[in-house]
Amino acid sequence: MIVPESLVPLVELGIIQEVIRPLLSGKEAQVYVVVSGGKPCVAKVYKSAQNRTFKHRAEYTEGRKVRNSRDQRAIEKRSEHGRAKEEVSWRSSEVDVMHRLHAAGVRVPEPHHFVEGVLIMELVVGLDGRAAPRLAELDLDAADAALVHEALITEVTKMLCAGIVHGDLSAFNVLIAADGPVIIDFPQSVSATENANARKLLLRDVGNLQASLGRSARGAPARAHAEEMWDLFQKDRLTPETRLTGRFEAPAVDASATEVLDLVREARAGFEELLRRQDARSARGG
Repeated sequence: MIVPESLVPLVELGIIQEVIRPLLSGKEAQVYVVVSGGKPCVAKVYKSAQNRTFKHRAEYTEGRKVRNSRDQRAIEKRSEHGRAKEEVSWRSSEVDVMHRLHAAGVRVPEPHHFVEGVLIMELVVGLDGRAAPRLAELDLDAADAALVHEALITEVTKMLCAGIVHGDLSAFNVLIAADGPVIIDFPQSVSATENANARKLLLRDVGNLQASLGRSARGAPARAHAEEMWDLFQKDRLTPETRLTGRFEAPAVDASATEVLDLVREARAGFEELLRRQDARSARGG
């Protein structure tokens, strides 16, 4: 295929030997299958700020800092220089998080290069050796859904132990590889200790997974995995090996009625969006 303009510099540098095909286009980036280092990989090209559809960005950028104090002041003042630096930081934050999570043993695509704003990373493959499908594209039976849910709760636990909350986790950014689920797409990830929205986002992430996988296991009881892991994390008792029970009794002053209602509304909106996407895909014939 014709090499996209955004990948030309990497081809000229020899980092990419061949562009095979587009893989998908999301709200944050365009993704291609390429050959890098002599093997199939993924090239993620981030869209410019004006072409992204991501909402409520301030909720996710709280607590993020850049090393240069002058740049940080410019970002806070929203100057032209600050906006440019914030854009660079927004793109590189995913790469930093992926390196951190991969080192912590979380199953994420292994990052290889980040050059000219393009991330080259592992191509995750399924049992058939082809690019792994997203969880939202699969129709799992109850037993398989339970296994995937258990595996994902383990990965979310390891992420939290590494100080990271995904922030936008759903069936659309989980790949089902030959060796189990792989979590992708981290531009919205937040620090569990520096972002005041971390707990809310964790509860929403886990709620999204439960709502999606719960369709394959109707009647299964709702479990409080997110509340339990956050409580253990706050008490410095959460480890990557922690076996969660899914049971948690919140203190009487744990959350206001308004906060609870907000979480319910967000989870419901996310689930309804998931159903709309799946219905649209079914209408297109899968």
